[in-house]
Amino acid sequence: MLTVPYAGSRFPGSRAVADRPGLAAGANCQLFAYEVLRHFGFAVPALRSSELWDDTRTTVRVEGDLRPLDLLLFNRSDQAYGAHVGVRAGDDAVLHLCAEVGRPAVWGLADFAARERYRVLVGAKRVVVRSRSACPPSA
Repeated sequence: MLTVPYAGSRFPGSRAVADRPGLAAGANCQLFAYEVLRHFGFAVPALRSSELWDDTRTTVRVEGDLRPLDLLLFNRSDQAYGAHVGVRAGDDAVLHLCAEVGRPAVWGLADFAARERYRVLVGAKRVVVRSRSACPPSA
């Protein structure tokens, strides 16, 4: 999963993804983040950033108590439309896929804030629906 190339045309709901599902042909940030969560047994619908932000069926907005696997949305403004999506991987670690790097990377929040296009943390969403085929986490 850490070798997935960035491919902006491969976003949730795109014809490119319908024709060739999975990550082998690349992904945009949303598709990559959702596949990471699916790997951990979450049922994530194919939503674009603003749809994700507005969703209340499979996700909830998170204020303050961020956890690993929460989805973080970044943008140049506080608008969810067109926001970049990453997966919280730790206290100050976000796993994401962007054109600038071309492959999955882990950045801290300051790394996002230092870039105009990602300078605003729009907010966080937590997926609350598990896949029926998901195995329970190991104890």
